[in-house]
Amino acid sequence: MGGHHAASGAAAWVAIASTGPYALGWYPLDATGIVIGAMATAGTALVCDWDHRSSTVAHSLPPLSNLIAVGIENASGGHRQGTHSVLGAAFFVLLATMAGQLQLQTDWGLLSVGAGLLCMFMINIAAKALKLFPKYGWISNWIFALLMAGLVTRFAPHQWTWLPVSMLTGVLVHIVGDMVTTGGVPLLWPLVIKPPKFLRKLPLVKDVWKANGAFSIPLLGRAGSRREWFVLIPVSAYAMIGMFGAALALARAHFPAAVALGTSLVNSLFGLFPG
Repeated sequence: MGGHHAASGAAAWVAIASTGPYALGWYPLDATGIVIGAMATAGTALVCDWDHRSSTVAHSLPPLSNLIAVGIENASGGHRQGTHSVLGAAFFVLLATMAGQLQLQTDWGLLSVGAGLLCMFMINIAAKALKLFPKYGWISNWIFALLMAGLVTRFAPHQWTWLPVSMLTGVLVHIVGDMVTTGGVPLLWPLVIKPPKFLRKLPLVKDVWKANGAFSIPLLGRAGSRREWFVLIPVSAYAMIGMFGAALALARAHFPAAVALGTSLVNSLFGLFPG
């Protein structure tokens, strides 16, 4: 499900970019990088579904996102085809690599122009999937997108490599997420290698190697199943806690007085209700 892809992407970014407890710290960044990267990766974890003109992603920033969806749909062969393959993943990472290197030195510092433009779509895609906007609205979508583009352009990590890492993380999370459902993914697209007919009726083979050539390890069953919800609830909580911790660190660094006042108010509130 779309919201679960977004939550998984954010959680994966927190895990690889944070050096705090219960994190991997493979690509360590400061609090700003964790917050911005998590929002961006929530969107990159949905970019694979930008292959259907009627998808939620296609309606993220109309009419531009709709036109892009039509182009991706035609180029990739339709929904859950080229964008869900190794070749599709390489294309998206290449796009992010080129965008990440588009930076501009100004009097206000180094501006990540390419990252801002790409994240204008990525963050909005995630917000749309998480149902933060009306299904067919567009004014609020664009206002939010332009605001996010400005913030990313100004405050994104200076090392341009964070953007392709975010894209790779999100796309892999999406492909793996679809692979562990019954639908499977065409990893080798445009090559379609179908199982021999005599193998298609074997219980294990027919579940893992689909008749249409897709590959699946259906641990979660159908998309939206109870098993999916059971796994994604703690994953979503992990993402929210990680982003909140990074945001709190930013607030303490830039607005210490406000954080101190908020902490004091919370302590006072709990003091009114002793355990």
